[in-house]
Amino acid sequence: MHTIFQPDPVRLEIFKNLYQFIAEQMGIVLQNTSASVNIKERLDFSCAIFDASGLLVANAPHIPVHLGSMSESVRSLINDKGGTIKPGQVYLSNNPYNGGTHLPDVTAITPVFHEDGKQIIFYVASRGHQADIGGITPGSMPPHSTNVEEEGILFDNFLLVEQGVFRENQVRDLLLNYLYPARNPDQNIADFKAQIAANERGVLELHKMVAQYGLETVQAYMKFVQDNAEESVRRAIDVLKDGSFIYEMDNGARIQVKVTIHRENRSATIDFTGTSAQLNSNFNAPKAVTQAAVLYVFRTLVDDNIPLNAGCLKPLEIIMPSGCMLNPTYPAAVVAGNVETSQAIVDALYGALGVMAASQGTMNNFTFGNERYQYYETICGGSGAGTNFDGTDAVHTHMTNSRLTDPEVLETRYPVQVESFSLRPDSGGKGKYSGGDGVIRRIRFNEPMTANILSNHRFVRPFGLNGGEAGLVGRNWIQRQNGTQENLDSTATVEMKPGDVFVIETPGGGGFGQVS
Repeated sequence: MHTIFQPDPVRLEIFKNLYQFIAEQMGIVLQNTSASVNIKERLDFSCAIFDASGLLVANAPHIPVHLGSMSESVRSLINDKGGTIKPGQVYLSNNPYNGGTHLPDVTAITPVFHEDGKQIIFYVASRGHQADIGGITPGSMPPHSTNVEEEGILFDNFLLVEQGVFRENQVRDLLLNYLYPARNPDQNIADFKAQIAANERGVLELHKMVAQYGLETVQAYMKFVQDNAEESVRRAIDVLKDGSFIYEMDNGARIQVKVTIHRENRSATIDFTGTSAQLNSNFNAPKAVTQAAVLYVFRTLVDDNIPLNAGCLKPLEIIMPSGCMLNPTYPAAVVAGNVETSQAIVDALYGALGVMAASQGTMNNFTFGNERYQYYETICGGSGAGTNFDGTDAVHTHMTNSRLTDPEVLETRYPVQVESFSLRPDSGGKGKYSGGDGVIRRIRFNEPMTANILSNHRFVRPFGLNGGEAGLVGRNWIQRQNGTQENLDSTATVEMKPGDVFVIETPGGGGFGQVS
């Protein structure tokens, strides 16, 4: 066969969409076969395809914080088990020190073998947020964990399927016999099976693709798709200017970033030197999360329709000092790093590039549960205004991209009531272009439960840019049944009694430009 040197533009478009379509097919299977509200309704999952060396080729447009970090998980599996991976195996990983994000995000990785059964030609992976994976609070998002052990069960390239057989006893054993065991192992196992099924769909579709086009063509275009993404990011870098930014968080931590654009080779250095050292709280972001946030920002600056992949990272040099809060060392707690600090990194980068004011800058992570029920949701707020646009009201911003469970489903599956859910008027910062408004969400409890909030921007306002005003801070508080009010911090764990209402007011986005 002749070697393909030049990509045909039409075929490049076909393959780009084909890879993405396969990842989307995986997502549909995962949604349809999962058991938890978290995956089925909130769509807190991501599916992607990787080349034989574990580099991202394409993904479905799911959750940005998953997508930019999953490649690290696949590559850690290759480094760890490389020579011993066999057909019929599936591995499970959530290790934040090996490409994971935080423990509830569990990734199932399946190798795709050539028909000869000897050579691995792809990997497929699906990452789903488990509603509970153990840890010191129901929902596995403890606001006050100080080490990773308290956040749940750690799977480090765990063999989940061997010779096509699901190792249920071994998984259940691990889920139940841990320092802080899982509260609902049946649901975990059902969701793991759904992830295996999603991966199987990916394997099937990739085999069909190879059968139709031939392995050489498929692999050549896999590289072309990555090269095309690299060129698109270089084009986006061409119009950027150097900049720096210091971003203060509610807990006093700071993210310092300096972006240097190298015109001659159309690349950028993103340097986080000066950022706070590793924290005693759980706002440390694993290295893979920091990388995912950078990747996301540069992907959003690209006008072309490209799948997020490893090519996007090639023009970027990221400097993350070891032992800082954006590259912590084991056993630092990380559960909020994934959901909160990731948002702060994104806004700090947009601030440094002068592109956009701060979004609400938090996911407003709300978990509640007891031994029987566990639930997790992220809550929308205002997005930031930019050079020629207003922010948007009531949206999931940046690194989160999940849905909010329909009230009917939530109230059917859990003993709670959505008392009200409304816009929070005038919470966005004013400017030539104004920031978006946050929301007010009130949840009434019908039976005793532990509720947790993990949030940010309850003290520090989301910044405006170029003379635009900052957005309003959020508020967390409880209205007890007896009429008393309790104000809560950015992070809190509280015991809810029947009739108590948990109120979350989310921040608005920052404004851009002075009001003329």
